[in-house]
Amino acid sequence: MHEGTGFTPVQAVAGDGRAAQGFSTRAIHAGQEPDPLTGAVVPPIYATSTFKQDGVGGLRGGYEYSRSGNPTRTALETCLAAVEGGTRGFAFASGLAAEDTVLRSLLAPGDHVVIPNDAYGGTFRLFDKVALPWGVRYTAASITDVAAVEAAMDSDTKMVWIETPTNPLLNIADIERLADLAHRRGALVVVDNTFASPYLQQPLSLGADIVVHSTTKYIGGHSDVVGGAVVVDDDDLAEAIAFHHNSMGAVAGPFDAFLTLRGVKTLGVRMDRHCDNAEAIAEFLAGHAKVAEVRYPGLSTHPGHDVAGKQMKRYGGMIAFRHKDGEQAAVDVCARTEVFTLGESLGGVESLIEHPGRMTHASAAGSALEVPGDLVRLSVGIEDADDLLADLRQALG
Repeated sequence: MHEGTGFTPVQAVAGDGRAAQGFSTRAIHAGQEPDPLTGAVVPPIYATSTFKQDGVGGLRGGYEYSRSGNPTRTALETCLAAVEGGTRGFAFASGLAAEDTVLRSLLAPGDHVVIPNDAYGGTFRLFDKVALPWGVRYTAASITDVAAVEAAMDSDTKMVWIETPTNPLLNIADIERLADLAHRRGALVVVDNTFASPYLQQPLSLGADIVVHSTTKYIGGHSDVVGGAVVVDDDDLAEAIAFHHNSMGAVAGPFDAFLTLRGVKTLGVRMDRHCDNAEAIAEFLAGHAKVAEVRYPGLSTHPGHDVAGKQMKRYGGMIAFRHKDGEQAAVDVCARTEVFTLGESLGGVESLIEHPGRMTHASAAGSALEVPGDLVRLSVGIEDADDLLADLRQALG
């Protein structure tokens, strides 16, 4: 076996008897048994590139080379599979690396994908600038409308790509209905579950085939690590992704895996606080004279409120709103906040504010996925709600 080219026999499998346990119990314990040698309750950081073999092919625990498998990464992958209700998890160097590996694993030139017409700008760029030149076509459609998704499909459609809630407009897709449609047409369903997190939404239980995450966001939760994940519940899909995960090599390093695993442990309690704060802020914004529209699925006025209530535990920590006075006013609000930090990314304990049209979604400018210029996106953190409300109040003027 050549250096690092084979598969590690170690598999990140969630089926360890914890399936019936609660979410936070799985988040704290799945893949994280105390170290048998020392009793350490936290999986150590295995900062090694290679592993001693007991004779040719005699692998200790199945490890040979850290691209193919690393014990710290295995612990994270097992935990991710457990909290998403899947059987195999894969940890990547970034969310886009996870997305790209899904595409390369399961599609070929000539295939077609339906994507959201308000997808994350990085996802759009991946399809438009990377997959399209490779030969994979895409059509953007409103994923809130099952008929529109069906109309966008053709005889070569092999995948329906879903974000729910979407980034940045917070639209809601009915995962169960879209999965039924896609499967009848012979297509796979991928759900980007980054905005909801595994705590609030379980796409595999609703019929999705593959779940992807930017673990940089809510799963890591502390804005100190970049990563991505894929979780599946099908052996054939798992083997295809495992091959490309190793062959393409965009794997999570051991320290990144350690930080992400630490974040997973507190995901449940953090998400509850994110949701508490976001609900209060959404209500405030909905009554503000300078706000033309609030996009938050927890509001009864949101067009996807009922679907979100059916498939989500709560409505999340992300809010978008449109300023009545236009684009420059929206940019000015972003510049005036003091507790909300102007910055890209989301899902950390600190609150962030950004202007999608000029920041996270600039790559979609001039396309069918261009976002409104008067849009502001909030990632509501876990600070004291009164401080966040006061900050928005002064920023809006």
